[in-house]
Amino acid sequence: MSSSFFIKAKGNPKFAKKGKNTAAPKRKGDGDPPGKNKIRAKKPSSKYNEEISSDSETESPIVPRKRQSKEQVEYEETPQEKKLRLAKLYLEQLKEEEDKRAEDGAFETDLIAGKLQEEVLEQKGKLQRLVAKDLIPPETSEIRVLRGHKLPITCLVITPDDKCIFSAAKDCSIIKWDVESGKKLHTIPGGRKGTEDRHVGHTAHILCMAISSDGKYLATGDMNKLIMIWEAETCKHLYKFTGHKGPVSGLSFRRGTHDLYSASHDRSVKVWNVDENAYVETLFGHQDVITGLDSLSRERCVTAGGRDRTVRVWKIAEESQLVFHGHEGSIDCIQLINEEHAITGADDGSVCLWSVNKKKPLTTVKQAHGCHGDAGMEQPHWVASVAALQNSDTVASGSHNSQVNVWKCGQNYRGLEPLFSVPVSGFINSLKFSSSGQFLVAGVGQEHRLGRWWRLKEAKNGIYIIPLKRKTCDPEEAQLTE
Repeated sequence: MSSSFFIKAKGNPKFAKKGKNTAAPKRKGDGDPPGKNKIRAKKPSSKYNEEISSDSETESPIVPRKRQSKEQVEYEETPQEKKLRLAKLYLEQLKEEEDKRAEDGAFETDLIAGKLQEEVLEQKGKLQRLVAKDLIPPETSEIRVLRGHKLPITCLVITPDDKCIFSAAKDCSIIKWDVESGKKLHTIPGGRKGTEDRHVGHTAHILCMAISSDGKYLATGDMNKLIMIWEAETCKHLYKFTGHKGPVSGLSFRRGTHDLYSASHDRSVKVWNVDENAYVETLFGHQDVITGLDSLSRERCVTAGGRDRTVRVWKIAEESQLVFHGHEGSIDCIQLINEEHAITGADDGSVCLWSVNKKKPLTTVKQAHGCHGDAGMEQPHWVASVAALQNSDTVASGSHNSQVNVWKCGQNYRGLEPLFSVPVSGFINSLKFSSSGQFLVAGVGQEHRLGRWWRLKEAKNGIYIIPLKRKTCDPEEAQLTE
């Protein structure tokens, strides 16, 4: 009895593929095995029905009758031939997908290669994105001011995602702000002297703070020689580190880790592991109080040594240090631009750019914020804070002349030229660029963060969010510096 092996399913436009998952013909009246999910296809003029599994329906469209042949009906494919055929189909499919990816992914490949190159340059400390040329000064009306501290702001940090700001002040309090709305998200109140045993938080002026690169931990240091560790998301107090014998003046997390570096007026640098709630080691070398500290991803940190007029690079693993000289006065602040370059400011009014490979500054700008005083008795406005947009040619400095200066670094950081100034009334005790480079934040007070010898009565304590506007939206350029 002869009949077509493949039968068109009624009302179904799909066609079965040759030799793949097709069921054998059954006689009319044969029962279906129990539990099988089958679709029965009928042809009015045929005495036989064919069952096709629902599992194979999507893979095996039915072949039209016109394309059938006796060879298709009579030929039975061996298992080896079937494996070979499926393997060839699979290889052809892979080749088509690979060709499509090659065509569509050319730009993506270039982008990834560029990112990898940037990462290599960043690790070498030779990445310098040229963004300064596109920056333009903001309008005064575009600068937002956040007020909440009762006393001068001493320090601040921006979360890695640029969504929040943490600020601290001489009132011993810590405030977490929302950048977009400018609202307070959380306040950790300060305590009075003598309440250390029962108060959760600081009871002395907070001088410095740092946040880990993953945004998990916040560290704060105060005049009482204490370091507090907080959960950044909830502002929950976690640990208290003791060991310094003087005020804690500098804090920084090593990028990509929870290793914390701290500096103090006791002239020492200490290393802590926050995950383990553990002290690691102490390094000595400065001849005067340490006034600032910074670090990036390498196992090293840089410090400013106040009146010993030195900048030091500490190689933690080797327990060694490099000493640099350049300023004529007390070096009050320091910030790394990339792994190999840093900016410092001093009370002699100068700003310096440094390379870790040179013992002297690459560039020095004297009287960076001008002078004050009577004729013949002029004194430079001392530089109280500096900031750097990571891996770029843009830096900033702050003083008590009510100005934040934004600077452009020359090629290979040889040269420093002013871009524009932003009016900010008061002592600029802290400066930070956002990770994206979209804004600059200044922590301002009526007094310097370390003393009360000079008070600007007309100034108001606050946090200034300064937008960094650009002329164009061209992609940032990267340059290899030698």
